[in-house]
Amino acid sequence: MVNFTGNWKLHKSENFEDFLKHIDVGMLKRQAAKMISSEHHIVQEGDKMSVKVVATGQKGKHQEYTVGGTFTEEEVTGDSAEVSSEWDGEKIKEVHKAKDFTYILVRELQDENTMILHLDSPKGTKAKRIYKKM
Repeated sequence: MVNFTGNWKLHKSENFEDFLKHIDVGMLKRQAAKMISSEHHIVQEGDKMSVKVVATGQKGKHQEYTVGGTFTEEEVTGDSAEVSSEWDGEKIKEVHKAKDFTYILVRELQDENTMILHLDSPKGTKAKRIYKKM
């Protein structure tokens, strides 16, 4: 089984601004999101995940969940979302359902030093957030 444990720092984003636009994030928040550097501090024990997200200039968040279950989180839009998670081979697939939108996030390890978050908006816009192990 793949293990995501580690401290990960955002290295680059691909098409992230368009993704945010298609989940109705306003222009000012999109501009700010482009400037933010984020880190994911992950501890994984089997199916149990603890993910602390630290972002410059924003309050962080801490998610604890079991892959195969659901949890609630606050999205970048400020909306509350119900998140269901499941294993998809060696990847973790999350479906985020907020009041006005749904999107899919897939977390995968490209190699031992690279984690990629694939984002898919309801309008089909795809984005990537690429993290490097610290």
